[in-house]
Amino acid sequence: MKKILSAFFALYLLVPSTYGQNKDNVRQPAIGISFFLNDFITADRIRTTSLSSVISDKKFAKMSQMSPGIAINYFKGLTDHIDFAANLGGSFVDYPMPGKSFASDNFLLETSAAVNLKMTTEKYWVQPYIYLGVGAHKYRSYYGAFMPLGLGLKVNFFDEAHLFINSTYRIPVTTGTANYHLQHAIGIAGSIGKKKEVKVIPPPPPPPLDTDGDGIYDMDDKCPTVPGLAKYQGCPIPDTDKDGINDEEDKCPTVPGLARYQGCPIPDTDKDGINDEEDKCPTVFGVARYQGCPIPDTDGDGVNDEEDRCITIPGPKENFGCPIIPEEVKKRVNMAAKNILFITGSAKLQKSSFKGLDDVVKIMSENPGMSLAIDGHTDYVGSEEMNQKLSDNRAASVKAYLVSKGIDESRITATGHGELEPIADNKTAAGRQQNRRSEMTLSYYK
Repeated sequence: MKKILSAFFALYLLVPSTYGQNKDNVRQPAIGISFFLNDFITADRIRTTSLSSVISDKKFAKMSQMSPGIAINYFKGLTDHIDFAANLGGSFVDYPMPGKSFASDNFLLETSAAVNLKMTTEKYWVQPYIYLGVGAHKYRSYYGAFMPLGLGLKVNFFDEAHLFINSTYRIPVTTGTANYHLQHAIGIAGSIGKKKEVKVIPPPPPPPLDTDGDGIYDMDDKCPTVPGLAKYQGCPIPDTDKDGINDEEDKCPTVPGLARYQGCPIPDTDKDGINDEEDKCPTVFGVARYQGCPIPDTDGDGVNDEEDRCITIPGPKENFGCPIIPEEVKKRVNMAAKNILFITGSAKLQKSSFKGLDDVVKIMSENPGMSLAIDGHTDYVGSEEMNQKLSDNRAASVKAYLVSKGIDESRITATGHGELEPIADNKTAAGRQQNRRSEMTLSYYK
């Protein structure tokens, strides 16, 4: 293992001395990451037949037969046509070793050092190269060495990053602990250093000039092409907020404003974020959707129209801005609901129901802002489908009666609940009687 590591360092140190360098075309050091596939099957077919036979017969291994892995890569330009490359990668594979068999995939750790012999220089964004190096691996408790040979392609995005793709044929150096295989890799790398910039020696200073003719020599003038004042070192009076009004005339020099307000912004007297020129209520805090005025309160009950469910009828906030329905009225409606009776098995109202319903008509006629919700319920005798239909029809029958007496149908909702909302035990006659019921609820909002 020590001999292999020594070979890595020798490869890195000796190659630069062999070639001349053009520093402008030498790649800066870069670190990257790559994904690779180990292919033992195709390599075995090449050895048992030939490369041309594998290519002509298309006897390549499927991707599913290859073992994926990931690697960290390092690159450094040695000359304009040679890069040093090193990597450390790992994958889980069933590594074939002569005379050895393993029950499952194991972790294969590989490292290698190589040179990329580039066919073009860094000034070209596409660079084909030949890959030549030495490497070592550890698989379970076995160490081995190999020599990777291959072809690759590097694509420069810009000075700091590049994409690389390569395929290498890994030839074993050690016997019994290494095997022939192909490795196909794709990755991306980014530079970790910057090119040294050539320092430009400035020309000698020009003789004293006053380009803008403001009486201040250019060497002392911070604004040599714009006439200015000595107290501002040759620059014009500043305009800190860039509103076109110089700071000496601007009453708000750090905030952009208008000349008619002496450089200050249009005022916002009520601090509602809407300037007075656009605010229809400039002295009262408001909102933009009402042009700077507060949200209206049409009925003047202290609940704004956006929160008020009864915009034109005053009511307390705890009732959403709607009037509170008197308890006496609720009792009359509840009594009318209790007295609603139907002919057995139908939705036809019995005449005894009319008196209470007429009282509900009177209440709604006297309070045109009120709405009414009618809910019909049954016991559990019969099928659920039949009971649902019966409760729907009975609630609709009550609504139809009220509409026939002059109440607008838009003020009434009728809903059947079938047997799904019992209030008593359906197993007793008394409970079933309680469950066969109609409910009516008044409100000022739907």
